[in-house]
Amino acid sequence: MATTESMRKAGAPAEFPVIDSERQWLAVLGRRDEPADGVEDYCFFLRQALGRSTVQLQQIRVRWNEDGWLAALRSLRAESGMRSSSWALFQYTTLAWSRRGLPFGAWIVLRLLRRRGLRCAVVFHEPTRQSGDRWIDRCRGACQDWVIRRLYSGANIAVFLDPLDKIGWLPHNAPKAVFIPIGANIPESEPEDADHHERTERTKTVAVFCLSDPPNRQRELADIAHAMEVVARQGVNARVIFLGRGTEEAREEIERMFDSATVQAVTLGLQSASEIRRILSEADVMLCVRGPLYMRRGSAIAGIACGLPIVAYAGEAEGTPLEDAGVELVPYLDREALGDALGHVLTDDRVLSDLRRRSLTAQKQYFSWDAIADQMAETLGVTPKRTFA
Repeated sequence: MATTESMRKAGAPAEFPVIDSERQWLAVLGRRDEPADGVEDYCFFLRQALGRSTVQLQQIRVRWNEDGWLAALRSLRAESGMRSSSWALFQYTTLAWSRRGLPFGAWIVLRLLRRRGLRCAVVFHEPTRQSGDRWIDRCRGACQDWVIRRLYSGANIAVFLDPLDKIGWLPHNAPKAVFIPIGANIPESEPEDADHHERTERTKTVAVFCLSDPPNRQRELADIAHAMEVVARQGVNARVIFLGRGTEEAREEIERMFDSATVQAVTLGLQSASEIRRILSEADVMLCVRGPLYMRRGSAIAGIACGLPIVAYAGEAEGTPLEDAGVELVPYLDREALGDALGHVLTDDRVLSDLRRRSLTAQKQYFSWDAIADQMAETLGVTPKRTFA
């Protein structure tokens, strides 16, 4: 998904006014993810929102994968010493700091930043080990557990994108841990009226934003196809649009899976951020089947930002702000319940309107970048000073 690069050229603020060091922060990133980097998107949108609160967030990328670790650390040491920043927002995912899932470099970088006199807030985009049943996966997982706990111990503040009671390894009443949701990695716009679509006598559109890699992709496509078939049997004229990461690679599978006159499937692949917003805003419902819905599912947050009702699997969203959004949750892997819920939302305009209203309200309250930036500023001891609405 093309997001931050094109938006920097089109709409990013150029320079911030001169401000005191307490309002100058560094975002420290590791290796860039391809073809789209969700962590870079996170920092880009957070930077824009913090700028409206007169907090300057600059970015440093530790290019260990290009320059080697020694050169990358020397460069980080020199560059961080040239900045008059008070806080470093260290962005953690496993593969940003290791090709093979052994992210010891992340711990070294955090120690270097602390030695440079920076207070460090670790943003845990991945708060637990990666999964896997092979012996090598278990060994990697043990190393990741060790690094994650060392990062937590070495941080001044630990920012989690999930509610703290969802982080099983955190100590009880962890004083330096804070939950701050993520926002959508697409442009924000003024909330639209919850009933802005004409919903009669037209084809309903179901959006699927991103697919997993194989082998999970096959299960996800089978779930989607079954749900759409249930909707078709209910007499609903509906189509499904696939967009985002993983959908172009799945084009042939999608065509085979939906080789039927009853359900139309359209595969759009990667799109620009503004185009994603347009496509999602024009859809009726988002279908999320990449496992149980949870707080770090960026594709679902994008749907909420566009006011979409979301039909998804239960198991992780309970007790989180996602419950306040317009979500219909069904038991995990229950395809029949998935199709029934999707059909119910598409055929009942009152339900559709209520879910859309709830998504827009949750977006404003929890998932807008201004709300996130204000919470981050307050967490790091800075009073937000909004320069414009």
